[in-house]
Amino acid sequence: MDWLFWDNDGVLVATEELYYRACAEALARIGVDLDLPTFRTISLQRGESVFQLVAESRGRETRESLRSWRDARYGELLAEGVAPLPEAKETLERLCGRVRMAIVTSCRREHFAVMHRASGLLDYFDFVLMREDYHHSKPHPEPYLLALARSGAKPGRCVVIEDSPRGAQAAARAGLACIVIPGTMNAAGDFSSARWRIERLGEIPALLGIYPCR
Repeated sequence: MDWLFWDNDGVLVATEELYYRACAEALARIGVDLDLPTFRTISLQRGESVFQLVAESRGRETRESLRSWRDARYGELLAEGVAPLPEAKETLERLCGRVRMAIVTSCRREHFAVMHRASGLLDYFDFVLMREDYHHSKPHPEPYLLALARSGAKPGRCVVIEDSPRGAQAAARAGLACIVIPGTMNAAGDFSSARWRIERLGEIPALLGIYPCR
């Protein structure tokens, strides 16, 4: 194996609950209740916008205004501090120098910069692909096809690490094997497209046959 392509939100950093909070607060401004199961279905499983819940009669301008408010609010929540997920740094440290790594995320550049301002994780990666770098988001395969092109690697020599059904589907559609770590936000999702399902980041090195040097 030559490359690991990592998702970001929910895999490296704990941000999905904050994103849900920002979306719910935005919709509440016009009296729309966004519960967690609906958010999981629309955003995490299908990769679609929760603002589809806004009635057509309210018009495009309302949806765009809410989206701008949500993005600003999400930035505020991230600025309060985002912690790397348990075992993230230790796992990356074990893998560093044994396999090359990149981040392939649906996160936008401005938010990515805030969440990794003090994470200490980015030095482990060769490159990062963010939402502005491609046209179609996960579950479309484009993000991972772009990662393959950027890395110059063959699909059979790469593994993806994801936490959401749409991310696992994107990997499969790009011809890549996928490890999923669902966590609490995605525990009930359909991960039939993934090759492996694990519970902790710390399981990854042994799963891939990467053991500490003696």
